[in-house]
Amino acid sequence: MVLDWWSHEIVRGHKLPLVLALGAFLVTFVTTRTITRLIRAGKGPFHNVASGGVHLHHSTPGTVLLVAGAFTEVGADGRSPGSYTGAALIGVGSSLVLDEFAMIFHLQDVYWSQEGQLSVTVVSLTAACVALAVVGVSPTGVTGLSPTARFLRGGLTTVLVIHLVCEAVTALKGKIPTALISLFLGPFAWYAAVRIARPRSPWAKWFYGPHRMERASRHTREFDDHWYPVRRHWDDFIGGAPSVASQPARRQQAR
Repeated sequence: MVLDWWSHEIVRGHKLPLVLALGAFLVTFVTTRTITRLIRAGKGPFHNVASGGVHLHHSTPGTVLLVAGAFTEVGADGRSPGSYTGAALIGVGSSLVLDEFAMIFHLQDVYWSQEGQLSVTVVSLTAACVALAVVGVSPTGVTGLSPTARFLRGGLTTVLVIHLVCEAVTALKGKIPTALISLFLGPFAWYAAVRIARPRSPWAKWFYGPHRMERASRHTREFDDHWYPVRRHWDDFIGGAPSVASQPARRQQAR
């Protein structure tokens, strides 16, 4: 069964470059976080890189690799070596850039702060989306399928569209981690999509009046009081414990 899935979905579905990009993305993120944590602890041969007194963040070479990979991939012909080279460059470059997403978002060095752990959330969400594209079935572009298989793929595509709508609503309601989890556990998104939004979310700003907003604030406080410690320990485990605590700002990102 695994070999059939690999043949139909990966090889015939032309997903080998995507698999390579995902592998490069994950390996680069783990390597980067390991090195930065060693530098922070003063262990090993690694150290920060500076040029002319300016600290060189790894998002800089990441941007170069990402741009180079994108143009290489666009210019590559089918399954040529250039396609795989571009995929690898995109995986490495995007990982280096997104690992410092919070710094780019805040326009200041918040890498080891609570706000900096936004990067971990973005990297996790990106990896989950790409992994879902890799392991999922391709609704089109796969040859040699029986009528029954085509019918099942059509039904699956319909369910997937509905699920993506629920994912979008969940994200707009400010429940980013829930949207991440529900990429693989669909009912979480279906449930979260009909639940009340977080007060700072775009959904609440667009559709909620004063009474609904107060209810959303109360619900959010109760939820964060219960789940915030769990979320904090998980982020610390993946990205490293922050040097600067900023609990109110961090709670805005919970759930």
